[in-house]
Amino acid sequence: MAKVFYVYMLASRPFGTLYIGMTNDLVRRVWEHREGAVPGFTATYGVHRLVWFEQHATAESAIRREKRLKTWLRVWKIELIEKTNPHWEDLWESVARP
Repeated sequence: MAKVFYVYMLASRPFGTLYIGMTNDLVRRVWEHREGAVPGFTATYGVHRLVWFEQHATAESAIRREKRLKTWLRVWKIELIEKTNPHWEDLWESVARP
């Protein structure tokens, strides 16, 4: 089975603080953010709502995309989220229980 990598965005609330990350296990990583299991930015600022993600076939492409997104203007990130999640719903349930 081919490995899948994810680039994802979390938000503290709709239009709130944003966080961009990359992982090979989206369920585990978002759970860690939600539970504050790893101290850092998301735990400090309460950024726990999964609002956007995409799959990549390789770690290299996911890392490139993550780095590129981190350079984007905030308004571009918001537009990207709202293309697929216009109400800023927390997508956690859909990925935790597919």
